[in-house]
Amino acid sequence: MQGSERHMTYAGAGVDIDRLDEIKSGIIKKGLTYRRRGFGAPMGDVGHYAGLIDMGLFALAMTTDGVGTKLIIADAMKKWDTVGIDCVAMNVNDLYTMGVEPLAFVDYISIERPDDELIRQVMTGLNEGARQANISIIGGETAALPDIIKGFDLAGTCVGYVEKDKVVTGESIEAGDVVIGLPSSGVHSNGYSLVRKVIKEAGLKYTDPLPYDSSTTIGEELLKPTRIYAEVVPIFKKYRVKGMAHITGGGLLNLRRITKYGFDFNDPLPVPPIFTWLQKLGGIEDTEMYRTFNMGMGYVIITDKDNAGAIVKMTDGKIVGRIVEEGCVIRGIRLW
Repeated sequence: MQGSERHMTYAGAGVDIDRLDEIKSGIIKKGLTYRRRGFGAPMGDVGHYAGLIDMGLFALAMTTDGVGTKLIIADAMKKWDTVGIDCVAMNVNDLYTMGVEPLAFVDYISIERPDDELIRQVMTGLNEGARQANISIIGGETAALPDIIKGFDLAGTCVGYVEKDKVVTGESIEAGDVVIGLPSSGVHSNGYSLVRKVIKEAGLKYTDPLPYDSSTTIGEELLKPTRIYAEVVPIFKKYRVKGMAHITGGGLLNLRRITKYGFDFNDPLPVPPIFTWLQKLGGIEDTEMYRTFNMGMGYVIITDKDNAGAIVKMTDGKIVGRIVEEGCVIRGIRLW
């Protein structure tokens, strides 16, 4: 099957990340202006990976996220038992980046019409995600909305805690610091509007064998759940971690959330074959791939040289680069 002769993009698939960021920033600055006063007041600005609430000696952290159009592939495969893991992962991984230990989770399922098997499988995945992250699912809501929803949607909200003086903000990052990359489990839960467009325009089905691994199907590979990076909790409790990032929608552009400094990825993690296959099939440019997908690196830890070796030993990752004054370069590609 030949790849597309034109260059596919995430924006061309209907998701313009830059425009979404502009809209969100405008709403936050102009519309979300009220702040609670007294106990329980918010800490810091809205817009990092999680929102923080002042609870005395501790901060309560909250984040919310969903699974996205990966759910369309789950519907096509009639396989919904992993997307609950994705939903938990997308939330707890964001909390980890600020040195937060997740505690509890609530889910929200909106569905076109009741489907016992779908909901049972989703709950199976949610429970497995909770086990991996060591959190409790303390509630949720399921709504049948036939006039709004076609298929179903899945989202959740997670809360966690951190001592206020141990919040990881990225403010202490400086040039020369070490960047440690942790591998992803695959595409995770981002960029699926572009993934689905690539598959559709190539004339492939999700039930087709995966071209580079006939022991599985395209759909099964794309439904691999997002990795939950629970192993970073003992790391940020024991060592001096200056910054962390969960590489989600926007790819490496997520790194701009945590520091004004730049990144030199001089020894990056290997790119899994699913990404090189999708890139060739869709004729996607290198820059677009790194602006959309995790490309094999789902989580980043930034620390000083003294702690880097010990942290690497506690993970399956490695030192992938260093902090520089400005810009971001990986495999000769300049992303900003």
